[in-house]
Amino acid sequence: MAAPYDVHATDALLVCTACGTQFPTADRTTLPSCRICDDPRQFTPPGGQSFVTMADVRRRHRNVFHPSTGGNPRLISIASEPKLAIGQRAVLVRTPAGNILWDCLTLIDEATIEHIRALGGLKAIVISHPHYYSSHVEWAAAFDCPVYMRAEDKEWTVQQSPRQVFWSSSNVQEIVVSGQDNVKRATGAKAIRLGGHFPGSQVLLFEGHLLIADTLVTTPSGLGSWATDALGKPSSRPAGMNSFAFMWSIPNMIPLSGEEVFAMWHVLKHHDFTRTHGAFVGTDITAPDLKQRVLESMKIQTKFAGWAKQEAWEGVLSETV
Repeated sequence: MAAPYDVHATDALLVCTACGTQFPTADRTTLPSCRICDDPRQFTPPGGQSFVTMADVRRRHRNVFHPSTGGNPRLISIASEPKLAIGQRAVLVRTPAGNILWDCLTLIDEATIEHIRALGGLKAIVISHPHYYSSHVEWAAAFDCPVYMRAEDKEWTVQQSPRQVFWSSSNVQEIVVSGQDNVKRATGAKAIRLGGHFPGSQVLLFEGHLLIADTLVTTPSGLGSWATDALGKPSSRPAGMNSFAFMWSIPNMIPLSGEEVFAMWHVLKHHDFTRTHGAFVGTDITAPDLKQRVLESMKIQTKFAGWAKQEAWEGVLSETV
């Protein structure tokens, strides 16, 4: 039987100030740098590598719950304030079979645990990619639940736990959870591996909501509104405006290749959605033609990247299942 979870048992563990990854050590002499930030997809700040303790994080920050993400009361955004490391949000997905946490935050404290338990606790955690692994091992211990990550990205974990589930059998994983009676129940949520940003980068689909983190990067023009012009008259989106970008490195602005973007579509085209939820609070898009906007964004990016196989997009919508 596992020992009861103690939130303060990890107070001395070190956390990277740039990406928020929690390391399984309190000894600074054994941690000269963060391997997540040493990868070309991340970066170190001008001041260089630095670490703080989890106790520092708990003292300086708090998690704030933002209800009704994208207009659906089943989705609740959670973000740390003031901004912590990358600043991503996690999303509590309240399925009929139990709660799923999409992506993860570094900060986990007594107030957060109490609030989530009051909402029904957690049955599973699903993480999009290694930049958001943060302190997922501790979250899983606090709620005694599995964490779903892709096997391709296992090398980026800096902590190990029997609660980690590295799936790889296909591009789609139905999230099934166990109740107190140990009966398996379907949540209606699906983890979908698209790759791109990382080989195992995934999104989560639930009731027409596609939680994308930065597997698909929500752009300013994607969030913009052209419903009316400056005079208040009915208007529409100008041609050529994208809604999403597809990046190998977001902070260093290195785009994915045309082949990789096309491969992402060949997985995503089989799934329908009318809402997307990006990595940060306020990056939600709702539109009846949103799937088409993803495809158009892919075409725009690959065109301006000089992809030689633009004809591969022709007829692609007719293949949609």
